[in-house]
Amino acid sequence: MGDLPNALERLTARLAALERRVDALEHPSAVPIAQKPIVPLAAEAGEGLSLAQAGGAFSVLGKAMLGIAGAYLLRAVAESSSLPRLAIAAVAIVYALLWLVAAARVPAEEWFSSAVYAGTSAMILAPMLWELTLSFKVLPAPATAAILCAFVIAATALAWKRDRAPVFWVANFTAAAAALALSVATHQLLPFIATLLLMALISEYAAAHDHQQSVRPLAALAADAAIWALIFIYSSPASTRLDYPALGMAGLILPGCLLFLIYAVSVALRTLLLGQKITVFEAGQAMIAFLLAASSVLYFAPGNGTIILGAVCLLFSAECYGSAFFVLSKAAEARNFHVFAAWAAGLFLAGSLLCLPPFWLATCLGLAAIAATVLATRLTLRFHGLVFLLAAMVASGLLAYAFHALAGTMPAKLDASVCIVSLCAFLCYAAGKHLPQENWKPQLLHLASAALAVFALAALLVQSLIWLTALRMTPNAPYIAFIRTLILCVLALALAFAGSRLRRLELTRIAYATLGLVAAKLLMEDLRLGHLEFIAAAIFLFAITLIAVPQMAHRKKKA
Repeated sequence: MGDLPNALERLTARLAALERRVDALEHPSAVPIAQKPIVPLAAEAGEGLSLAQAGGAFSVLGKAMLGIAGAYLLRAVAESSSLPRLAIAAVAIVYALLWLVAAARVPAEEWFSSAVYAGTSAMILAPMLWELTLSFKVLPAPATAAILCAFVIAATALAWKRDRAPVFWVANFTAAAAALALSVATHQLLPFIATLLLMALISEYAAAHDHQQSVRPLAALAADAAIWALIFIYSSPASTRLDYPALGMAGLILPGCLLFLIYAVSVALRTLLLGQKITVFEAGQAMIAFLLAASSVLYFAPGNGTIILGAVCLLFSAECYGSAFFVLSKAAEARNFHVFAAWAAGLFLAGSLLCLPPFWLATCLGLAAIAATVLATRLTLRFHGLVFLLAAMVASGLLAYAFHALAGTMPAKLDASVCIVSLCAFLCYAAGKHLPQENWKPQLLHLASAALAVFALAALLVQSLIWLTALRMTPNAPYIAFIRTLILCVLALALAFAGSRLRRLELTRIAYATLGLVAAKLLMEDLRLGHLEFIAAAIFLFAITLIAVPQMAHRKKKA
């Protein structure tokens, strides 16, 4: 009885085997299929597919070769002079456009066919335009540029709905290369610059509608190169460009301004209206376009054009500041705000430099520094105030004045702009908002602002004390060196005291930096002059200051 379960299992297995054999005999067609290995089938299918693809590629290339043969036939007819060359040129242009249509009409998955047919169209059109313009003299340069424009427009229209990237890329690359080459060969820059500007406009329009954004750098680079060549060639002496046609002021200035207008409007639409993140390409290209436009104005309209350019820069600066602080400051993306704010500061500096005479330039920059510091609700505007203050100190000569007052030959006189900017430096530091628990960025701004104010104050104190001394005697070089040491030591003590009382860490740091400056000054100026009484007095002052400053700083830590 114990073997009964085992016997039942063996019987069940045999019955199952018999059922499988009967089923196999009743359905013999299923056996070969089930027994065929999977890997050979896959290999066979892959081999067939590769052969089909290779055959399709050869077929496409063969058709392209037929198209190029047709182009050579048209060229032979043109050389035979049996027909008007202008009519043959029209036929050839239509023939090239037909290949572009064929490239756009292939299915989307057949990108290779689309690229080959578009390349065939380009290989027919570009050499044909070169010979018709330069060899046969059938087409003038403006007509050739117009044909290139039509080629790009047709490619854009054909590739727009079906989103054929090969058609768009090949057409733009061909038109850009042909325009640059023909502008050099024909010495007529303006018609082909117009073509490149149209390409830039089309690429920006397509990018605004999320079409073929990768073509934008190509169109921008070609337009930049052509306009730079225009500026370089026509800003050189007339004797070096005898083969180039004479151009008026409008023809020289307008291309750069139009290029800047295209990219300025594109950036404004994409960032302010569409709320998109500005790209590195957009920021860089906008600045390149502005520099080209500004260079055009400065080279070819140096008089009134410079003032107009400065006014435009100030206007754009106001617009960028308004966009940055009223529109982009609340956006989640911070890059747009920082880019527009940086543009605003740069445009303000450029506009002020172009429009204002030196005295008013320094005064306006100093007032702008105060306004930016007082109105600063973000760290960016406070940084702009520091930049404006530094620019005002350079424009007024305060930096050079302070350096000579503290280390070089004493200045002969004190200009009014130096006093005004010095007052602006004091007010900028006083107006700076100090908050508890600040990180290193605002602390660094406070330190820089305080350093500029102290630098100006030290120079003014030295100048004032020497002026008072000169009322009774003529101070010589050792006496002037001792006065400088005295002022620096007094300033170090005052800064340490104010830093401890007002809890301004930057003042304490400047006090320690002043000690280092006094030590270097003793070695490089006081000891070099060799008057023992002045050397002794200077070393005594430095020793007292060296003892007192750390004690005042330590007193701050205890508070």
